[in-house]
Amino acid sequence: MNIEIWSDFLCPFCYIGKRRLENVLEQFPHRDEVKLQFKSFELDPNAALNPGKTNSEYLAAKYNMSVEQAKGMNAQMNANARTAGLEYNIDAMIPTNSFSAHRLTHWADTQGKALELSERIFQAVFIEGKHSGDTEVLAQLAEEVGLDRDAAAAVLSSDQFTDNVRADQAEGEQLGIRGVPFFVFDRKFAVSGAQSDEVFLDAIQKAWDDRSPFTMVESNTTETDGSGICTDDGCEVPPSDSNK
Repeated sequence: MNIEIWSDFLCPFCYIGKRRLENVLEQFPHRDEVKLQFKSFELDPNAALNPGKTNSEYLAAKYNMSVEQAKGMNAQMNANARTAGLEYNIDAMIPTNSFSAHRLTHWADTQGKALELSERIFQAVFIEGKHSGDTEVLAQLAEEVGLDRDAAAAVLSSDQFTDNVRADQAEGEQLGIRGVPFFVFDRKFAVSGAQSDEVFLDAIQKAWDDRSPFTMVESNTTETDGSGICTDDGCEVPPSDSNK
C-alpha cells in the first residue's frame, strides 16, 4: 500500500499529522508492506527567505492580531504537538521560504533518504528553531542523515529538482488539494489535516481492505458439487456422495 503525504516544512500541523500517522502505522500488522511518499506543497511560495521577524511577529502581521495573541496560538500548538509525542518550541521557529528544503528532499529521494531528511528538517524547524531556508543549515541536516554534504550543497546552489517540486504541486492541484497535511491512500482514500489516530487507522484499514480486486463468495451448501481447489501443495478433493 502506498501513502502519499502532501506537506510543507513550515506547516506545524504537517509534522503533527505525519507523526500521528507513523504512530498508528507502528501498530498496523502490515506495516512492512506500507510505503510512505512525501510530496511538496508550499503554503506561501512568495515567502521571504529572511523576513526579519520572530514567528510571533510574523503570525501577528499575517492574521492581524497582537504579538501576545500570536504567542497564545503558539502555546496551543505546542500543546497540540505533545498529543502526538512531539515537544515543539514553536516560538523559536524561524519564518522563511521552504522551496530549497523541498528541492533538497527530492534529491535525497534519489539517494534513498527522503524519509530521513524530511523527519530531520521538521525536527530542526519546530523543535530546534533552525533556519530551514539557510543552505548551510540544510547541507548540515543532510549530512546528519548520512548524505554527502558537498553534494547537498551543490544541489542547493543550483536550480536542480525545481521541476520535481512543481510537479508535486501541480499534481496536488489536480487532486483538489488546497491545504496540508493531506494524505492519500493508494489513490482511493484521503485524509485532510492532522486527524486523530482513529481517523488514520480507519483510512489505513479501508485502503488495505480495498487492495483485493474482488470479494470472496463462499458456498453455503454441504452438497458435493465438484468445487475443489488446487494449490502448490496439491488438489483438495471434496468428499464424494458415497462417503456421506
